[in-house]
Amino acid sequence: MTEYHVAVDTLASPDPNTPELQVETVYLGTVGQSHVDEVRAIAALDDSPQYVKEHPHIAGAFMVLRDDGHLDVYVPTDATEYRVYEPDPLPKTKNQGGDLTEAELVQKKATSSYGGADLPRGATSAPAYIDGAKKFGGQSIGGAMDYPSNPPRVVWHTTESPAGASYFTSVAAYLIRVASEPQVIYCPETDLIGQFGPLNQSARALQNDGKRRTNREGRACIQVEVLGRAASPWTDRFDPAKKPNFRKLLAAGRAHGVPDVWPAGKPKATAAEVAKTTRNRTTWQSKGGHFSHGQVPGQSHWDPGAINTDIVPGKPAVETKPATPAKPTKPAPPAYEPFPGANFFHGGRYSPIVTAMGRRLVAMGCGKYSTGPGPNWTNADKRSYAAWQKKYSKANDLGWTDAECDGIPGKKSWDALRVPNV
Repeated sequence: MTEYHVAVDTLASPDPNTPELQVETVYLGTVGQSHVDEVRAIAALDDSPQYVKEHPHIAGAFMVLRDDGHLDVYVPTDATEYRVYEPDPLPKTKNQGGDLTEAELVQKKATSSYGGADLPRGATSAPAYIDGAKKFGGQSIGGAMDYPSNPPRVVWHTTESPAGASYFTSVAAYLIRVASEPQVIYCPETDLIGQFGPLNQSARALQNDGKRRTNREGRACIQVEVLGRAASPWTDRFDPAKKPNFRKLLAAGRAHGVPDVWPAGKPKATAAEVAKTTRNRTTWQSKGGHFSHGQVPGQSHWDPGAINTDIVPGKPAVETKPATPAKPTKPAPPAYEPFPGANFFHGGRYSPIVTAMGRRLVAMGCGKYSTGPGPNWTNADKRSYAAWQKKYSKANDLGWTDAECDGIPGKKSWDALRVPNV
């Protein structure tokens, strides 16, 4: 029977005069397999505020994201130690292009301070930090770029976790724990933004492409981890006009010379679509712009899903003449919420769409609520929707079984329910 070390990671500032939030770990001792099984079972519940993330480097180890911002850590007592090495501040090869051709000079520049005239080759005068970003960790996760003569880029990831609440902090603690820090972490629900290191240094969010250090490609290679899941694109119902930190993030990329283009095309909607495409090395190395994690050579992930490329990176503002007032038209017919996908409905989901759905279920005589519909997806929503599936199946002679009427919305029953547009 496996035993596990248990600890809790918390991000806090050990010094009021130090803005960086450091990981503080409290060791709690060891537990047995039965305790671990219970923890996993609780996290798997539909309405659980906890979410399990497996450790990518230690077999059997896992972490539990908590909505209060803490991170529970479970590591088998017999696990092989996983070492996190200090970041190498130096380019792997001599600088490519430019005037710094001597390795000794490259090293001096790469290890010097990042202020004034001592910028490393590849860095620009663009800001290293986004105004208002929280600083996580020691702010030293990478170093100088290997190929600074190549154009700058931004790579978009998703954390495959819930958003909102205080998951922003617990996910940040997770990324530090597994040494996969990007430069930037962003929560689309709360508009919180944080940094693990300066934008003009490399990060740790990409796998190497063979011997080529993918994180150090280009004049800048800004990694952005967005809280959310690839299967449910975070740009759906996302309004940049209400997200000032998101607009600052786009502005920072432009300040580093990243153009508002997607050289490898729009991000794919599924892992299967990504698997059918080629992660083109020539495009990645020679074109500046925005890339999805799934478009970068050497990667095994397919995130961030089919995000809206009109929002990311967004179209530059242009001056337009005031529009001529349109003639009055007849009111448009009632609009209904399009089916958001089955993956939208899971424990921890918070959305006005869930409230609108619940009210519609009550109107159709299928409400199984004790306190009324609300924005949190709960077992009451699931029971109510199962009642609607049975009613709809019977009315249309579909013959759905109890197993098929499982309370998870499908497109056919959802379209028939006609949830008002929120």
